[in-house]
Amino acid sequence: MVLRRTMSQRRFLCTKITNHHRHDHRHDHHHNHRRWPIKQVTKSNFSEALEQIKNHIHGSDFVAVSLQRTGSHSSPWHRVLPIDTVETSYFKAKYAAERFQVLQFAVCPFSLRASKVIAHPYNFHLFPRDELKIGMPSYSFSCQSSYLTSMAREGFDFNACIYDGISYLSRTQELASKDRIENLVPSKYMLQSSSANSVADAVFVERIKSRVKHWRNALNDSSTRTEDALIKCLRKLVLGSEAYGSRPCLSIDVCSERQVQLTLEMLREFSDDLVPLLVPANGGGTQAVRVVLTSSKEDRESFQRELQDLEAEQNKRVRGFREVIELISASQKPVVAHNSLNDFTFIHSKFLSSLPSSMDEFKCSLSLVFPHILDVSHLMKEIGPLKKVTNLPAAISYLKRRFFAPIDMEICHQADANEGKIHGYNVLRISELFAKLCSILRIVPETLEADNNRLPSVLEGYANVFSPCSPSSYDPIDRDISVWTDNTRKVDGKDLVFLWGFGGGMSARMLKKLLRNSHEVFSEEFDVRLLDKSCAVVVFCNPGSSESFLEAMDSGGVSCESLREMISDGLRATDYQTYWRACRLGLWEADLADALDKALADDDSLSKAHSEEPSEICWNSELMINLDAL
Repeated sequence: MVLRRTMSQRRFLCTKITNHHRHDHRHDHHHNHRRWPIKQVTKSNFSEALEQIKNHIHGSDFVAVSLQRTGSHSSPWHRVLPIDTVETSYFKAKYAAERFQVLQFAVCPFSLRASKVIAHPYNFHLFPRDELKIGMPSYSFSCQSSYLTSMAREGFDFNACIYDGISYLSRTQELASKDRIENLVPSKYMLQSSSANSVADAVFVERIKSRVKHWRNALNDSSTRTEDALIKCLRKLVLGSEAYGSRPCLSIDVCSERQVQLTLEMLREFSDDLVPLLVPANGGGTQAVRVVLTSSKEDRESFQRELQDLEAEQNKRVRGFREVIELISASQKPVVAHNSLNDFTFIHSKFLSSLPSSMDEFKCSLSLVFPHILDVSHLMKEIGPLKKVTNLPAAISYLKRRFFAPIDMEICHQADANEGKIHGYNVLRISELFAKLCSILRIVPETLEADNNRLPSVLEGYANVFSPCSPSSYDPIDRDISVWTDNTRKVDGKDLVFLWGFGGGMSARMLKKLLRNSHEVFSEEFDVRLLDKSCAVVVFCNPGSSESFLEAMDSGGVSCESLREMISDGLRATDYQTYWRACRLGLWEADLADALDKALADDDSLSKAHSEEPSEICWNSELMINLDAL
């Protein structure tokens, strides 16, 4: 490690790390934690960090992100499995995003210059909190003990998170709470063309015009300046005069938006030294129009600037950490992640709006905010042996052993007391892995054009792919399932059968042995895997075998006595469509068997609602849980 400091020993550090040497993984993991400083951001230093990261995002080529959640699944089958289509993968990611919470959000703007990565890592500590007393955000969320234990081992301070974590509102929440937020900061009203005034309108306008004229003249009357304090107080009380800061103001009660419109039109024509502000009612709408008197044109302009600054500061408080999301979105820079489907369902749910009901709607909604999302998982699949690697440290360690791709990590940030902490370290791993993969695959992303931030053409094929298993160039028309038996092979989605009700203690090996002589379809090659303790999936390699087996199960036409006994004891079977419906309807029972039972029970109503053939399914043995080994 080469640590450079200025002659005056300022607090700014710039660390340069060369990663082409071979290290033992555990030693390298610990050593890099100590060497790679990451700026830790809480509520107390958020404003300062926001200005810094704004400049770093503007000057970077890419932005890496990594989230630390309170959990991701509550049952084994809730994980994304090799049998999952793109759509069912989204249903599972959606369920996790709506149930669990984000406590850390690491952001790393970085640039690639040949073999050098210039990175600016930040780790934001978050906690949803109703700071403005407006009833939002008001969350309850689940926690998995294994996730919290892992965070505790890394020294995560849960007290600091709860008391000093940065809160936020999503875009939808901010819009929904607009009326409650505006009573803190009065806003200017957009004038609209009004229809012809009625007699009641004319009476109302003349009444408030007379009141405003009398109030304004009394304030400008020099003779009243020498009055006794008690007289002045009584005069203000009679006139209804108040103070807005150092300036006098008058509140005009209104009963409808029509009266608001009439009042504003009258004030605009009446005088240039009056500034109208709206006072929202608790239940929505407008309660009063507050008229502020300025002393001159310069004072009026100064007051309007003060209002704009106050509104900007209020918006910043309301949005909280979402300001960072907005900065990344506004930059239109490519965002680099690992397992992007999981991360961006959380990002959409917490900071944008409620998640849509389908993957296509999700992708459309997300593309409006982040047009270019790159997942290192898909770049990894371009290197054969890495197809089975889903772990960032393992992928980096493998590349270091097999390829000569030296990467210099230059990390510039403002050092503070937290620089030794390791929170947010994955975001640097993602940046490093992305640079290594680009180097090995001979992908040399040219610097993004400053004018339009176009994605480099060499990376376009890897952008916005959200299937956690599919290769980056998959054919969306392909409905095959990539299933792991002795070799990776593809079968149709219709060739899967789900079995449950076989009793506890049954392993996949035992179930496969039991099935082998039970029906003629099992004389051909097939595979059995447990999805959880309650349910197994049977993968047939010959088309049509699943239909024959399901018909035999329904009719009882099985030759194996032990299997007939299991059927009489409650063994059940169904096709992939039932599993798809269970995921779509959110039947997230602890046991997959219970979810399939409920999906079958609602079969009639479901057929009227929405049903479609599963799209692409991809099986990855690394994601499959070997329940036999538990």
